[in-house]
Amino acid sequence: MSSPMTAQVKPPIATEARGADSSGREKHSRVVQVLRGVSCAVYFAAGATVIHATQLIGAPLYWINRELYYAYMSYTKELFGILITTVTNWWGPTTIRISGDSSVAGQIRKTEDGLVEFSFPDRMVMIANHQIYTDWLYLWWIGYANKPKRHGSLFIILKESLRYIPILGPGMMLYGFIFMSRKMAVDQPRLAYRLGKLKTHHTAPDGKKYLDPMWLLLFPEGTNASQNGRNKSAKWAEKIGVKDPEHMLLPRSTGTYFCLNELKGTVDYVYDCTVAYEGVPRGKFGEKIFTISRTYIRGQPPKSVNFYWRRFRLADIPLNNQEEFDLWLRERWYEKDALMEQYVSTGRFLPSPDKAVPGAHEGFLETEVRTRYPWEFLQIFSALGAFSLGINILLKVLNGFL
Repeated sequence: MSSPMTAQVKPPIATEARGADSSGREKHSRVVQVLRGVSCAVYFAAGATVIHATQLIGAPLYWINRELYYAYMSYTKELFGILITTVTNWWGPTTIRISGDSSVAGQIRKTEDGLVEFSFPDRMVMIANHQIYTDWLYLWWIGYANKPKRHGSLFIILKESLRYIPILGPGMMLYGFIFMSRKMAVDQPRLAYRLGKLKTHHTAPDGKKYLDPMWLLLFPEGTNASQNGRNKSAKWAEKIGVKDPEHMLLPRSTGTYFCLNELKGTVDYVYDCTVAYEGVPRGKFGEKIFTISRTYIRGQPPKSVNFYWRRFRLADIPLNNQEEFDLWLRERWYEKDALMEQYVSTGRFLPSPDKAVPGAHEGFLETEVRTRYPWEFLQIFSALGAFSLGINILLKVLNGFL
């Protein structure tokens, strides 16, 4: 395969509409923006509240049957995956453009209905560069698009402050997400405890041992790309005497090294995703361009979100020596930086090798973020509705005896 530093593809022709920003979409009027903002906020808030209520209904299972409790919370996590997929499809639609190297050949394909299907393993660690806050949303959708679906098996490592967001924070805690204070003395015991649960073996009725599905999402850069992060990365690179990447932040390896060592023996692969947003000029930052407001309220999401996938065997990663792992991870980030240079220069990542991605056109597979069936968004309300119906029937029965 051609090197990321040398391979070129034909750049797309810019077609900016008058009055449009970097998304290429016309700016909506103030009235339309207000209507979009209110409808999006109401739907998301209602969905998130219903899902959290569904979580609270099942919380007592923790003291009754732990395995049933975790399965129930996984189900509520699926509901949230459907919620954010629906919100993106209705209020922030965009093209998803996917390619990858030979290590993921045969694991990504186009379906007959125009969507995409992944066949990533039941257990893996996913690492990615962190461009903007919505990165996790698109990567959560990958779990939904997998076969079998794994949007209920996603675990994300997040910064501590997010746990205090009303409804969402407690909800993420019940999902088993891992919150980090960025002080390893504090975080290491917390990580060890949570990762210990993720590598717990269970016993099937036939006596066979098994592990629950798990996709652990890590952002080794520690934060999304910004001018402040860019400055810190440059200072850190100068301090340790290494090259500072142009498009990435230098990864901090301590947390990733600890996670991979803890999960060693229960995970075979690390999947790396390089993410790029169309419409972010060289030297600029996506967080300033594709804000939540611009994407979902003003209706100007990126024209495309681009993924380039690679896979690394855990057995080939140097996990016995911290310094060797630091070097390994940094080299992978330099490769990702070269991929980003390819994207910034041409508007495309490298194409996939021939026939590696069935259904791809010229090495790229294009699709959209949406649920497979238009009625799936109703599932968000199904569990709470069923519970309310059951309580209503029970009260009527009891009332009949009184």
